[in-house]
Amino acid sequence: MLRLLKRIRGRFGISAPKLTVRTHVAWYWRWLGMVAALAVSLVVAAWLYDAGRRFAGFDRRETEQELTQLRATVARLEEETRRLRAISDASESRLKIEQAAQAQLGTQVKAIEEQNTRLKEDLAFFENLTPAVDKPSIHRFRVEPDALPGEYRYRLLVLQSGRRDRAFQGSMQLVVSLQENGLDATIVIPDQASANDPAYRLQFKYFRRVEGTFRVSPTAKVLSVQARVYEHGSDQVRASQSFSLS
Repeated sequence: MLRLLKRIRGRFGISAPKLTVRTHVAWYWRWLGMVAALAVSLVVAAWLYDAGRRFAGFDRRETEQELTQLRATVARLEEETRRLRAISDASESRLKIEQAAQAQLGTQVKAIEEQNTRLKEDLAFFENLTPAVDKPSIHRFRVEPDALPGEYRYRLLVLQSGRRDRAFQGSMQLVVSLQENGLDATIVIPDQASANDPAYRLQFKYFRRVEGTFRVSPTAKVLSVQARVYEHGSDQVRASQSFSLS
């Protein structure tokens, strides 16, 4: 009996073991609390990270502002570059036009100078001229290669000496001696097909300056050219002069 009382006193008395009372919580409330705690931890970690970067001198907002300013500056510089490039292209176009005009003007000046030189030569020639026999004559016959391969330019002065009471009427002919592929050949210009070409007709009272071009094969080498003058109605050569290119 005493032993039973001691056991009851030990269980419910002062020396009885402590009893812990716990409130029952559902599992979804536990998960919700864990998620909330995790979210708070992430927010605090992000704030600490951002605060640490600001403390270390790196501010994201300031960096974004600087990037925005840099993008605006780059866009402005690109626009300025396009504007300057357009001005440069326009200036280059004007410069090319001016250079072309200057080159054309130089060509015209050179042609005028050459013509002036020929006129001075003609004047000096006529001042020292003494009328001789009554027939035409050829003076200052020249032949030189032109711009294109196989093309040659010629010029000469045909003068009527002696009586000048009537105009001379006739024609001119070029006899070209050349060599091609080791063979010698002769070409008559104009040929029969273009015998009535106005460029080779002559009609003048005192003198006539003749200038023109002729073409041969680009592989041919012109050795010499002879200019001949015929009077209308005659097959006899009234005047001739040769020019050697070899």
